[in-house]
Amino acid sequence: MTIAALELLTFGLGRLVTAARESGHRLCLLTRDRAVYRHELDRLPPDALDIVDVDTLDTAACVTALGTLPDLAGLINSTDTFGITGADAAAALGLPGPDPAAVRLVRDKYRVRTVLHGLGLGRVPAHRVPAPYPAAASGVLRAVGLPAVLKDTAGTSSRAVWPVRDEPSLRAALAEAARAPLKGGLLAEPFLSGPVYSAETLTWAGHTTLLGVTSRQMSPEPAVREEAAAFPVALPAAGHARLETWVGGLLAAVGHDAGFAHTEFVLTTEGPELVEINRRIGGALVGEALCRRLGTNVYTAEIDIALGRRPALLDARPAAGPACGFVLVYAPGTGTLAGWHGLDGLTAFPGDPRWYPTLAPGDRITALTDQRACTGILLTEGPTAELALHRALSAAGSVRPLLDPPAAAPTA
Repeated sequence: MTIAALELLTFGLGRLVTAARESGHRLCLLTRDRAVYRHELDRLPPDALDIVDVDTLDTAACVTALGTLPDLAGLINSTDTFGITGADAAAALGLPGPDPAAVRLVRDKYRVRTVLHGLGLGRVPAHRVPAPYPAAASGVLRAVGLPAVLKDTAGTSSRAVWPVRDEPSLRAALAEAARAPLKGGLLAEPFLSGPVYSAETLTWAGHTTLLGVTSRQMSPEPAVREEAAAFPVALPAAGHARLETWVGGLLAAVGHDAGFAHTEFVLTTEGPELVEINRRIGGALVGEALCRRLGTNVYTAEIDIALGRRPALLDARPAAGPACGFVLVYAPGTGTLAGWHGLDGLTAFPGDPRWYPTLAPGDRITALTDQRACTGILLTEGPTAELALHRALSAAGSVRPLLDPPAAAPTA
């Protein structure tokens, strides 16, 4: 029988193919851009899966394409951008899947913040910024104050996010937001001070299990880029239990009753505070880190969820595998990627460094303030997340993206 996936994250396709095969199913990927998966596809046999090229933002087109698949048993819906399309398609075909209304709620950061604030599950208020945005500064100052964050209510990959600490930067950000191609509307909320983490969870029948916590190293302001991460963060036993209860309450409040979730939060002086909820496994190499640490292919849970059955991962006894750290390697400027210097020397570093390219030579780099400028991710292992991250930082420091024409040398 066939398990279909309506788009996926950049990495994890190979593990999902294996999980589908071992469960007696064949995977079919519906995508609008095969290039997203080129790293994984290059490493898979040509007949490892089926691929259907379709506009995955067009629900009717996806339903039609899915209807032609032989013995379709389930649909995997594990992205933010295509989440609503996937939920609607599953409902139209009578397949197991999330409530489309819950998916629409989670895709709207303003509504999530408002719902949780109203239930007493979040201290941070939200303000929907009215258009025209350049005229909205006084309203933001009254409702939210400074420092604040402006963001696209349906944004992904750190795009269209502006931290602002004074009135001139607020007005500049509002003007920039007016020119940006937002996927939703514009939200303003208080700036949360503290380190950023993400809770990696798996939910079934409304009960949430915390699989671990990933650290997040963010870029200096005003850019909002994820620079590095490590898994699993060492938490006190009581802290793990409290965090599991807190995240479970948030997910229940927004109607997430089954599947992975990647919940980002800031650990403030008053405790954890939500940044955003993502109804999926963590992006970048979080899924790979989960597999290595737990000693199992966690993507089998995606298959189980798609088939409407309790994930076997919840009943498995996790192995104490290695911790992982990974660093996102960004281009030094805009231009055309020509390649990388230093990849051939990675074997000299500890931690079994592995290189996962996100761009290919010839790709254009047009923006530097978010994840679009990431050219690849360097992952290493270690006995603890701290040591794994140190190894990743050391190895990544030897890798340099090359541009054509070369990036200008920094001025003194």
